[in-house]
Amino acid sequence: MSGHSKWATIKRKKGALDAKRGRMFSKVIKEITVAARMGGADLMGNPRLRRAIDDAKASSMPADNISRAIKKGTGDLEGVSYEEITYEGVGPNGTLWLIETLTDNRNRTAPELRKLFDKHAGALGAAGAAAWAFDSKGVLTMDKAAATEEQLFEVAVGAGAEDVVDDGEEWWIQTPPAALETVRSALEAAKLVVKTANVQQLAKTPKVVEAHDAQICLNLLDTLEDQDDVQKVWSDFEPSEEALAALEG
Repeated sequence: MSGHSKWATIKRKKGALDAKRGRMFSKVIKEITVAARMGGADLMGNPRLRRAIDDAKASSMPADNISRAIKKGTGDLEGVSYEEITYEGVGPNGTLWLIETLTDNRNRTAPELRKLFDKHAGALGAAGAAAWAFDSKGVLTMDKAAATEEQLFEVAVGAGAEDVVDDGEEWWIQTPPAALETVRSALEAAKLVVKTANVQQLAKTPKVVEAHDAQICLNLLDTLEDQDDVQKVWSDFEPSEEALAALEG
């Protein structure tokens, strides 16, 4: 499990994620709206919308909210037009960051992100400052009890997955982005329950950070995720086991 995932688990145990549910709803609604606008309302023909609705259901979003977001995207209801922009930055100890946003005003978003980086010993960079350090991958997760390793190698790798990783409580299945839905469909056809499926930006060479730098990086991560225009945050930092243990305690 990555350090980011462990940090999310720590926050969940402390109840911090529950307090952010309203903000999570807002971000998922944006994603549903944009996905429906770009690919239509047919889930079979619009994998991005299907994944966004999965995220909405996982966060216990009411069905009416999902339906309204789709209708805003397809134009059946009036809605805001969002622009997708990915920003890049450099954080403490040379850590690299990608920030995926959906914004209705780029003249507001960039200065706000720049301010957040400045406050956390970092700087918002130009295009290309950080993207080179990441690989785009499809990632599916499954509960350990949902399948055996042999089943996953037979079904997932047979359908185009690159790797199957035992993450302790979950299986992580990595695919090329274009193969994500094919692998997901193969698993579902084999009656193997997929927990999540999405495209992630994975660091090619994670940087382990200790103590003070780890705290600053995690604070920056939390602050960026709280920003209204930000949808997803990716970084190559990896808090050390000692840093995570101190935070959990």
